[in-house]
Amino acid sequence: MKASITFLIILILVGGFIVINKEQTPIENEPTSVETESKKDRAPDFTLNDYDGNSQTFSEISEGKIAVVNAWAVWCPFCKKELEDFAQLQNNFGDEIVVIAIDRAESLKKAKGFTDSINVTDKMTFLLDPSDSFYRSIGGFSMPETIFVNAKGEIVLHKRGPIDLAEMTEIINSIK
Repeated sequence: MKASITFLIILILVGGFIVINKEQTPIENEPTSVETESKKDRAPDFTLNDYDGNSQTFSEISEGKIAVVNAWAVWCPFCKKELEDFAQLQNNFGDEIVVIAIDRAESLKKAKGFTDSINVTDKMTFLLDPSDSFYRSIGGFSMPETIFVNAKGEIVLHKRGPIDLAEMTEIINSIK
């Protein structure tokens, strides 16, 4: 009985420590949490196929532009709205940026069928990643995940979870 009370007290103390620490850490998705680092990480230079089977390399697609790279999947409940917002973002900024949406290990039929159904297929760059290598290369652990890359190829922000058009626009404007 004494051991279980001791265990309960330790559990409460550890839980309290976690809550206190969580409240004191910067919000993970705020641009300043990554922008304040002195050395930014380079974006991975992946090569993946687009819906037409053409090989696309990140450095060639994004050369000299701000890039927004999103990992998504048909099964992701947030991805439909987010993909629509990314299409609008690409439209709003035109040639200043490139938006790349990378499907996580789903078939061409499934991914393209989904993007066709929401009318975004021709509004940004869609790539297929059958081995899910991009997601792993950015240390993905939530869905969706998006990296914002400046014109030098440096990751300025790694956003975990959903993002809306207003936040996307604010981030792009802060990178310009």
